[in-house]
Amino acid sequence: YCPVGEKNMSPKNYILLTLAFLSTCIQNLGFFCCLSQSPTRDELLEHFLECDVVVYNISENATQQLIEEATWAITALHAGMEGFTSRKMFILVSTVMTWAMTKPQNPDETDVLLTEEEYRRRRPHPHFKNHNELEKLVLKLGRSKKSKLAGYVVSSGLQYGKGENLFHYFFKVSWLMQFPQVPIFGQGANYIPMIHVYDLGGVIQNIIEVRPKSKYILAVDDSKNTLEEIVKAISDVVGPGKINIVPEQEAISLKAFEPTELEYLKINLRLDAFIVKDSLNINWMSEAGMVKNIENIVEEYKVTRQLLPIKICLVGPPAVGKTTVTEKLCRHYQIHHIKIQDVIKEKITQLQQIVNEADPESGSEETIVVQIFTGDFPSLGRVADNVLFEILQEKLNSQPCLNQGYILDGFPKTYEQAKLLFLGEYEATENLDSMSKTPGFNKKIIPEHVFALSATDEFLIKRVQGLPESVAEKMHYTHEEFVPRLNRYRQLNAAEENLLDYFDELEIYPEILGIVLQKNKTLILQILKDMLGHISIENIVLLQKNLSELERQEDELLEARSLPLRNYLMKYVMPSLSEAMVECCKIKPDDPVDFLAEYLLRNNQQD
Repeated sequence: YCPVGEKNMSPKNYILLTLAFLSTCIQNLGFFCCLSQSPTRDELLEHFLECDVVVYNISENATQQLIEEATWAITALHAGMEGFTSRKMFILVSTVMTWAMTKPQNPDETDVLLTEEEYRRRRPHPHFKNHNELEKLVLKLGRSKKSKLAGYVVSSGLQYGKGENLFHYFFKVSWLMQFPQVPIFGQGANYIPMIHVYDLGGVIQNIIEVRPKSKYILAVDDSKNTLEEIVKAISDVVGPGKINIVPEQEAISLKAFEPTELEYLKINLRLDAFIVKDSLNINWMSEAGMVKNIENIVEEYKVTRQLLPIKICLVGPPAVGKTTVTEKLCRHYQIHHIKIQDVIKEKITQLQQIVNEADPESGSEETIVVQIFTGDFPSLGRVADNVLFEILQEKLNSQPCLNQGYILDGFPKTYEQAKLLFLGEYEATENLDSMSKTPGFNKKIIPEHVFALSATDEFLIKRVQGLPESVAEKMHYTHEEFVPRLNRYRQLNAAEENLLDYFDELEIYPEILGIVLQKNKTLILQILKDMLGHISIENIVLLQKNLSELERQEDELLEARSLPLRNYLMKYVMPSLSEAMVECCKIKPDDPVDFLAEYLLRNNQQD
């Protein structure tokens, strides 16, 4: 039995309990009772008597009601154990917060690790005294060798993995790049005992199978990391790579943590779980801890919370509307617009700041790069291309693009440019060894979707001719500039190996989207159809509102364009057609369509 119907039981805890008991209880014990609604205590006791194992999880965010229920459960089972047909097991999943105030036996030995052998000396945090009293009760009522009820206490470290319960805030602000430095509330020098949620499930499953002699078991991994080390690891892998120590009070003002959650993060303990190591056979998911396994933990976090980046390459001829579509999609999906001119300007600004602080005569690499892009270098040549691709690769590999995603606006333009931009050293080497014709690529930055906007030359030329002269000059859409640009695009697109061929070879098949109106609802809808699975409910609602507005605007446009045609039909077509249909109804010919055609033709000749 596991009480997953409790209001405060998180999905993570449900996973923990399911992993711990589902396979064991069904395969070995034959019973797994999971109640989705809170039953009465009489109903609960009836279910308990049907089960071989009863588990209560009060490790994190447990309500007083759940603690009271667990107290009643162990007491009721102990009182009725004479009627048990077989021995039962009661497992209490508690928290290391019941050790929070425990001091070493020798105050001078600050580096000594505490172990299960010292559990009688444990001193709880003032807010976890009820947890401690329940632990004592379970050990007391389930310690008799002849008793039909065995009691175990599992003192769990702070849990991580999957959704990252207590550590979610640090992952969230890192992923969003919300601050230039991820805040640590307090000094961060305290040691935090931890365990992956899957490993905690493995400890409980082993207790059910092995039934160890020791009734009090510490469930922590081998890590001995401080809060600062934990947050720094998160920031390095998924955030800005920097941390900032701030006063604890700011955690409340920023609404980062509730006061009770802060108590968990302020714990300072170094524990050694020798029973888990020596007596149980744990198939560890993260024995070394979060910091050493941070890459895998971050990947778990992203997958669990569906934080999958949206990576798009949007290409097409000049004036087809790439930038307009890109801006709308980036705004709705909250991803990053990669426009080559803007990326270059951003990099020049960064490098110029470095150069301003350095000796301009030093000839440093940064100085040369700035000279190349500002026209102060005598020969651009191949060096400029290499630097360009380095800058774009740096941008695509930046944490915001890796976290949320990007849209490449109008670049690359050729097969070779795409090959250089997305080239990955490891994949390229592997490709040469395997003699495959598929080009090597960097999986981290390669786009998932490629959309190619398409329109006729006539449509595009007519469109730019309708622009104000000042706008056309600013965008280089004057007739003298636009036609050569358009011809150049057509030539590149007709090459033996063009940009779309590159993506075809990687099996990232481009979607060709035709533009036939100034505002094309089909384009937007088709792009969204391919991508809706990646975005949040909030964004879907926002997009639906904007699509409704787009539909309204297009309806108005079509209505305006249809007025002249409607007037023409009403004046010249409908009178004759109405007269013909009246005659058709009177005569009721076998072939009414043929009758209408002959009638209209005859009357037209008479006129």
